[in-house]
Amino acid sequence: MYSPFRHISSILVKKRPIHLTFFITRKCNARCPFCFYLRSDADQTGPDQELSLDEMRKISSSFGDLLWLAFSGGEIYLRDDLPEISRIFYKNNKPAIMLFPTNGLLPGRIREMTEQILKDCPKSTVAVKLSLDGIDEAHDRLRNTPGSFSKTMETYRLLRELLDAYPNFELGVNTVFCSENQDEMDCIINFVGSMENIKTHTISLIRGNLSDKGFQNVDQQKYRQAIGRLEQNLKKKESAKTYRFQGARIKAAQDILQRSLISRTNDAQKRLIPCYAGVLNIVLEETGEVFPCEILRRRLGNVRDHGYDMQKLLRSDRAKAILNSIKDSQCYCTHECYFMTNILFNPRLYPALAREYLQIR
Repeated sequence: MYSPFRHISSILVKKRPIHLTFFITRKCNARCPFCFYLRSDADQTGPDQELSLDEMRKISSSFGDLLWLAFSGGEIYLRDDLPEISRIFYKNNKPAIMLFPTNGLLPGRIREMTEQILKDCPKSTVAVKLSLDGIDEAHDRLRNTPGSFSKTMETYRLLRELLDAYPNFELGVNTVFCSENQDEMDCIINFVGSMENIKTHTISLIRGNLSDKGFQNVDQQKYRQAIGRLEQNLKKKESAKTYRFQGARIKAAQDILQRSLISRTNDAQKRLIPCYAGVLNIVLEETGEVFPCEILRRRLGNVRDHGYDMQKLLRSDRAKAILNSIKDSQCYCTHECYFMTNILFNPRLYPALAREYLQIR
């Protein structure tokens, strides 16, 4: 397996991105009213077409090794070439972890593609996260997609059959925490806890520029109660029962510290720790546009205008100016994936991380 510890030098010298979030499509077969990415469609400029496989090969070749590769969208399994996309980045960038979030609406297709990816990428941890924001009809209503819950559960049943055959497979659930489901969070956590072979349950605090701001009217006390439940679950179990990859216990400790910092950030309404957006983390969109993060909509440039060379783009005057401004800006967010990197590569947080690590059995 590709070890996440290969990137330990980035703790001291942060030279290049090791965490790539790649939005491979805007196409989606769900109609979730709280989706910040599809809401941003009006803000998108440049070519309309998605990056081709050949373009992706060129972009991928301009990166070095990756710690974390997160595919996103839209619904990523709507792309027929998802396995080939995965092979390209696996071959060129050797990611320790590859993340595949899905709404679960295409059970057979998701199972088939996931197994192909597992076969093609045996040295990477392949983590599939099923979206589950409620139970039964509550999930369907919140996502404005009838039949969504039953299809997601069918996808879960099909995917769990792969766990024994593929030791590099992680199957989990992600729940978006918003005003519409915050009162049902205990039931959701209990339900996910009862799902056989689910290895992880994460809660993502709703974020982004939404057309309906009502979804963001979150009771912070209820959020703290929910993340407290997840913390208890992690500390009650051996880390091997939660994560199976190398460094699992450290990741579990980071999860706990991350959710605490997100809650404190939301209370303070300001950034509390340094952010490595655009430095260790980078966002690539399906049209080739590059951003330092998902929330800060300041374009660093388009890889199509820089010969598909990400390093060349990041060395451009425009990119340098934006990345330098982030250090001194007042922006803050609660993006879980970025908090992961901001914690794991910040030595000042290691005492707090160690305290959580020692409490995980």
